[in-house]
Amino acid sequence: MRIINVIHSVLLVVVVTSFCTSQEKASALKISQLKNLRVNDAYDSKWGSLKIELKAAKINPNEFDIYLRALKKDAIVEVWIKSKGETKYQLFKTYNICASSGSLGPKRKEGDGQVPEGFYQIDLFNPNSNYYLSMRINYPNNSDVILKEGTNAGGAIMMHGDCVTIGCLPMTNDKIKELYVLCLEAKNRNTPVYIDIFPTKLTDANLKMLESNYPKSKVDFWNTLKPAYDYFEEHHSLPKVIIDKKGKYFFKE
Repeated sequence: MRIINVIHSVLLVVVVTSFCTSQEKASALKISQLKNLRVNDAYDSKWGSLKIELKAAKINPNEFDIYLRALKKDAIVEVWIKSKGETKYQLFKTYNICASSGSLGPKRKEGDGQVPEGFYQIDLFNPNSNYYLSMRINYPNNSDVILKEGTNAGGAIMMHGDCVTIGCLPMTNDKIKELYVLCLEAKNRNTPVYIDIFPTKLTDANLKMLESNYPKSKVDFWNTLKPAYDYFEEHHSLPKVIIDKKGKYFFKE
């Protein structure tokens, strides 16, 4: 578990299931998805070449972890991958976000048109999307719920095709095929697909630029994201994310 919510003292009960049961569930996800013509087409047109590229990068196509990093101002999604058992991710591909909505800063309420910022996972694959193929980002997380404005933080934040958006991360149909296949392959083996969304690369220089152009409330929020950004830049591995009772992010290795 990457995100730890420190809101109350909770006794965590870990239920260990058998390896065979886990593998059966994993296989069932891909089998179910491949019943859809769009997913079949994505695999037919993309998986063969992606496997070649993965092998060229010395990544095992049959067992890998994936991490997505979205940068709103730069309008890109970076795909970082590592073989199972390795500690460091390597940059595999970069995809352009082909349309934008909202402005830099977190999403705080339903209908504000904002793309969220923070630490999330891909938790649902929708092959019947109105936007060709879509993958749901598990917004709102506990921080978003605590810091929301009004009664509803909103939801249904997707990475999808068709290159149109209101508060989502849109790709061309060609590129969403690749992303969908890569993420489904990881998720199919019960590997979490983490996606972190930042306003831009949180270098010291960029943070000074943000400080000069945006209100203090946003800059204070971005400063809570920066330690995790810096940690990944240095180590190419993911820190654990801690959310305190006020909704603030903290991190540990």
